[in-house]
Amino acid sequence: MQRSQVGFLFLNVGHFLDHLFVLIFAAVAALRLTQEWGMSYAALVPYATPSFVAFGLCAIPAGWLADRWSREGMMAVFFIGIGLSAILAGLADTPLQLAAALTLVGVFAAIYHPVGLAMVVEGRRKTGIALAVNGVFGNMGVATAALLTGFLIDASGWRSAFFVPGAASVVIGGLYLVFLRGGGAAQAADAAAPAGGEVASAPLPRDVLLRVFAIILFTTALGGLIFQSTTFSLPKIIDERLAELAGSATMVGWYAFVVFSVAALAQLAVGWLVDAFSLRAVFAVVAASQAAFFLAMTHLTGVASLLVATGFMLAVFGQIPINDVLVGRIARSEWRSRAYALRYIVTFTVMATAVPLIGWLHGTWGFSVLFRLLAAAAFAIFLAVLLLPRAAASLDRRVAA
Repeated sequence: MQRSQVGFLFLNVGHFLDHLFVLIFAAVAALRLTQEWGMSYAALVPYATPSFVAFGLCAIPAGWLADRWSREGMMAVFFIGIGLSAILAGLADTPLQLAAALTLVGVFAAIYHPVGLAMVVEGRRKTGIALAVNGVFGNMGVATAALLTGFLIDASGWRSAFFVPGAASVVIGGLYLVFLRGGGAAQAADAAAPAGGEVASAPLPRDVLLRVFAIILFTTALGGLIFQSTTFSLPKIIDERLAELAGSATMVGWYAFVVFSVAALAQLAVGWLVDAFSLRAVFAVVAASQAAFFLAMTHLTGVASLLVATGFMLAVFGQIPINDVLVGRIARSEWRSRAYALRYIVTFTVMATAVPLIGWLHGTWGFSVLFRLLAAAAFAIFLAVLLLPRAAASLDRRVAA
């Protein structure tokens, strides 16, 4: 395997771990801590809020440090820091201690998206497939969080759900440092990019650039609400709506894993589509599909709810690479990490507010109202996509210099 491919593999593993760590608590709270600590799901969920606030706010300094210091160095900090923070979470004895450790997880988790994604797109003519492959690894982290957590909870208690992946991440961080010292730093960023590098093109008019970026931020905000609401609450949704089929933490994890794993394939399809066809048209279809599936899910239970949940997760995961492709095409290399940081600070700030919202809606009305809210958000994204300027059609095959 070429060193550039090894570098790309490390970036993909990083994306996997990033999403794994931020969702371990969601499964732990839903499947075990409500019993061990004698607290309701609605009461436990807000303790994850500081973690997601840190996930958002720390993206900007992480992107700034990566652009000014070293993207490769920041990735090493990510692997080791998030692993040690997860181990601290496993040592917690009170909700406040757990919240503090989860906040540290959020701080280090914030590094990945502005830094890792900038490294993924660096030097590439076409970014859709590369971001899609990287996105699949992230989605498999989402899928594995519920499965691994459920298995470890049943096998050796909830603390092991933090200890095991935490130790693994520290080890991977050590291997990444060895890779960098062996000469991988120069090739880790381009990660097997095609020969010829990026293609310079005429800059977009200022008004078009501002309009596109405003739409990116708007759809990013609503997309963050949808992504967090679905990925965070899916284990609880399965626990409630498939109660007869999912009788243990492990079974809930398996069903969540199947849904997330199937849905992860959507990123590959969307990545290919945005490289080959109009990004605007692909985006509109994905957003409309989300709205339709959320409305259908409102009162479903049993196997039907599992099938529709798979459908809306396909659409949710399918949207992820679209905004990343847009940012990669309009942002110049020297400030691309900061551009991704801005996008993800919006995403994760909204995700932080979604956590207490999920607990409140579930405790007051249940998940039916949540699905109606998500359907409205998806329809708003659809309308925003239709406002993309016709001049943005040049973005369909444009790569920033």
